[in-house]
Amino acid sequence: MTLDFNSNIILEDETVLLRSLQESDVENLLEISINEPETWKYSLVGADGKENLINYIDIALKARESKKEFPFIVFDKKSQKYAGSTRFYDINLEYKTLQLGYTWYGSAFRGTGLNKHCKFLLLQFAFETLGMVRVEFRADNNNERSIAAMKSIGCKVEGVLRSHMPTANSEVRRDSIVLSILRDEWFDAVKENLKKRL
Repeated sequence: MTLDFNSNIILEDETVLLRSLQESDVENLLEISINEPETWKYSLVGADGKENLINYIDIALKARESKKEFPFIVFDKKSQKYAGSTRFYDINLEYKTLQLGYTWYGSAFRGTGLNKHCKFLLLQFAFETLGMVRVEFRADNNNERSIAAMKSIGCKVEGVLRSHMPTANSEVRRDSIVLSILRDEWFDAVKENLKKRL
């Protein structure tokens, strides 16, 4: 199957629902945006404060229009609240690769297992519906929490891109760690291991 960038994709299980991000989702994410600015400490584009959140969503939707990215909003079924956002990006359907990232959640949803449910649904969709061969992840090499989360779902570290990109503080450049999961790894072990941990 190919990826329909105009469709409203919904991925869900008993814990979480992911659906295509929309302009109106500013209201759904505003509370986290205003109250938890530290969420975007390692992000090049922050969504802290209403103006930045509007800009963040606008950039994500333009990237979807140009068929480079597919952003989702994350809804936590247990609390019946919107938890954050994540997306596929650098999508290359010809080479059957994409990156999974721009993932952030409000503090109430971190460490709850929500992220594992999200990653399971997104990886399952990438490998089993879209037929991807490789899913890549990147993070600021100083972002220990994010790196630990990626390793815990079965990502393999490939290396570090030195002085790879600017940070929100334009004076400083970040090293980016690169991790990935390959299609064979998903079917051989990662899927079952992750399922057991849900």
